[in-house]
Amino acid sequence: MKKLLTIVLLIPCYAFAQSPGGAKAEFEKLYWLNGSWKQTNITKPGQALIEQWTKSGDYELKGTATTTQNGDTVFVERTTLLIKDNIIYYVADVPHNKQPVYFKLTSVTATGFTCENPAHDFPKKITYQLSGGELKATISGNGKSFDYIYIKKD
Repeated sequence: MKKLLTIVLLIPCYAFAQSPGGAKAEFEKLYWLNGSWKQTNITKPGQALIEQWTKSGDYELKGTATTTQNGDTVFVERTTLLIKDNIIYYVADVPHNKQPVYFKLTSVTATGFTCENPAHDFPKKITYQLSGGELKATISGNGKSFDYIYIKKD
């Protein structure tokens, strides 16, 4: 009886993963992010920020955001978009956090996505939206919001 109950309970999970609306189908909507993006709204002279996304598997995109000041690297953030337990996550790995921080994908379209982690100090929400040739990334939470505007370098 336990085996039957387990199988019956797992069928909907398997069906979701394989269905057109499952995590794999939703993840494929993120492939447009692949490539190199240069921030255009930097206000500090001599500073540049490049965000590079690379498809590292069918259902994994790896990102590296590198900030330089007068040609010297001053900050690197590593990010990953991946499927874990049939859920899409944006994972931020930054030097000031002891562990990578997982943000659950809460919305995805062919030109954008939103990820959230209400338990994180800041940001609590990360949004990427492509419009024309411009990419707007917004981090927000606790009444604060910061926009990063990019154009594709490739």
